[in-house]
Amino acid sequence: MTKFFALASLVLLVGCGGGGYKAAERYTAAAPSSASGPISRACLASDRKARSRQLCGCIQAVADMSLSGRDQSLAASFYRDPQKAQDIRQSDNPMHERFWKKYREYANTSEQICG
Repeated sequence: MTKFFALASLVLLVGCGGGGYKAAERYTAAAPSSASGPISRACLASDRKARSRQLCGCIQAVADMSLSGRDQSLAASFYRDPQKAQDIRQSDNPMHERFWKKYREYANTSEQICG
């Protein structure tokens, strides 16, 4: 009987598209809107119309769960210098490529969670 439930659960998960979790669903419950850090500070200092303490805190919370401190500092610098993001995205440097992959996942997740 236990094997049946295990097999049924596996079939259900596979039918849902793999592990059954999207990145946003993993983080939603844990993403407070009051987090503080380099991304939050850069966001609040920016001239973007949509900025708010709640939004900037939320994207910082997602960053805390998905980016290292060094990666957060680099991502925060994009608020001041958007060209830097372009340069890193187009770079052939393997470190930049690894960072950009993590950054894109972070950006997609924070968009899904924070709006």
